[in-house]
Amino acid sequence: MPVLNFIFKPLATLCVIAYAAGRGAVTGGAGGAEVGPAAADARARRWVLVGLWLSLAGDVALLWPKEGFLPGLVAFLLAHLAYLVAFTRRHRLAAWWPAFAAYALAAGLILWRLWPGVPTGLQAPVLAYVACLASMAAQAAVLWRRGEPRGLVLAVGGALFVVSDALLATNKFAGPLPLASLWILASYWAAQWCIASWLAPRRRP
Repeated sequence: MPVLNFIFKPLATLCVIAYAAGRGAVTGGAGGAEVGPAAADARARRWVLVGLWLSLAGDVALLWPKEGFLPGLVAFLLAHLAYLVAFTRRHRLAAWWPAFAAYALAAGLILWRLWPGVPTGLQAPVLAYVACLASMAAQAAVLWRRGEPRGLVLAVGGALFVVSDALLATNKFAGPLPLASLWILASYWAAQWCIASWLAPRRRP
């Protein structure tokens, strides 16, 4: 039912935000100030939360699939940039180039398959979005490869985000998929949960 969709879709993302807000290392320096690695952890946590709130804005926009598609696309593009900033607080961008090469290839194949169905007015935003999405997922894989704590769950989250958006784009630009909403939303919320789970369980100073 449409009314239930309007209620439960944003509510599910709010639950992920609440879960993420309860995580993140808290280490006190002098006067409770965060120093050293703790400061990097705190900055990463803030950017993950920014990404989740932007995702919520995208979820709300996409409740109107036609009128809200472009605003939703922009909101999620900004969310991926926020995640990318969070991940680069831990390791520099593209510190493991094979991940970026693999996701560039995957993104190119997806675009090649879907490009004929993308309207001219959406081609530039879609290109920008795919570049941000692939970079976010690749940087998540960098953290896993570099031995970041909970890096595997983060890398899985990045990959699931690519899967979710590939399904959404296929359903929109290439033709309806069976049970599309189920697979798109299941992989999307799993991706967001994995990204939130990358944050360390909260510790008191």
